[in-house]
Amino acid sequence: MPTLNSLTADNLLTEKEILTILDLAFKLKAQKKAGKRPQLLAGKNIALLFEKTSTRTRAAFTVAANDLGAFPEFLGKADIQFGTKESLEDTAKVLGRMFDGIEYRGAKQSVVDGLAQHSGVPVWNGLTDEWHPTQMFADLLTLKEHFGYLKGLTVCFVGDGRNNVANSLTIGCLKVGVNVVIIAPKQLQPAANIVDIAQQCSQISGATYFVSDNIEDVKGADAIYTDVWVSMGEENQYEERIKLLKNYQVNEALMTATGKKSVFLHCLPAFHDLETEVGKEVYHSYGLAELEVTDAVFRSKDSLVFDQAENRMHTIKAIMVASYHQL
Repeated sequence: MPTLNSLTADNLLTEKEILTILDLAFKLKAQKKAGKRPQLLAGKNIALLFEKTSTRTRAAFTVAANDLGAFPEFLGKADIQFGTKESLEDTAKVLGRMFDGIEYRGAKQSVVDGLAQHSGVPVWNGLTDEWHPTQMFADLLTLKEHFGYLKGLTVCFVGDGRNNVANSLTIGCLKVGVNVVIIAPKQLQPAANIVDIAQQCSQISGATYFVSDNIEDVKGADAIYTDVWVSMGEENQYEERIKLLKNYQVNEALMTATGKKSVFLHCLPAFHDLETEVGKEVYHSYGLAELEVTDAVFRSKDSLVFDQAENRMHTIKAIMVASYHQL
């Protein structure tokens, strides 16, 4: 395939591009495990533009760039004048003159699209409110590592079915032939535009797409995926979300209800115990020691959450390499 150039949204990817990047990620991961660091981006300068906080995305891009011989530069919300004294277009043009690539993590999809339009260099979406493509690649790599194949698997996302992780997981899976089930209360089901894209992908690949509010529809799932009930920027909605989602918690009974040996997936962070400030606040306010997933499931041998976290780095490496080298 030609170079990927920018990666701003999952719906812009083809099946061939997804599978090629996954193959490259396998290769780069094996090389890293063998102690090899091919300098495929030697001398390139990478801007890491963060308007939202991060653990995995920031760490993964930083280590991936260093491993490949590039120089990452973190630019936090308070570090530059982007959005306050300087427009998106002007910022994009300035950064494009100085850097060879830009990662953006923030709220608005229009921002990452604008950076790609005006910067003249590859731009990668590290998360927006609509899409989270680097997470999708890590998820698919994890599934393929565990099962040995992708086409024909069934992934069931349980919880807030209209968030960015659910959107990216849905489109990425359907494009490569993985069946997708979204189980969420009606108020938190996918937006109409996402459903339209998903149905188009389903028709092309032959994978099935199903949205339900019935928790019993987990039956037959090879993987159960969940995410936090309250995303960044929605911190005032805990009471409402708990009421809506308390019956959608991923627990041992739900994992058993799949009727097969299913794996558990989560993009992290996860509220599965009381070892965080937020977890303690929720417990004191609502009496819940676990939210979207129980500690037993999170720590079980069927949980692949830390494989997913590591694979963020390997797939981000592949995405960046694909932006500069024809594959």
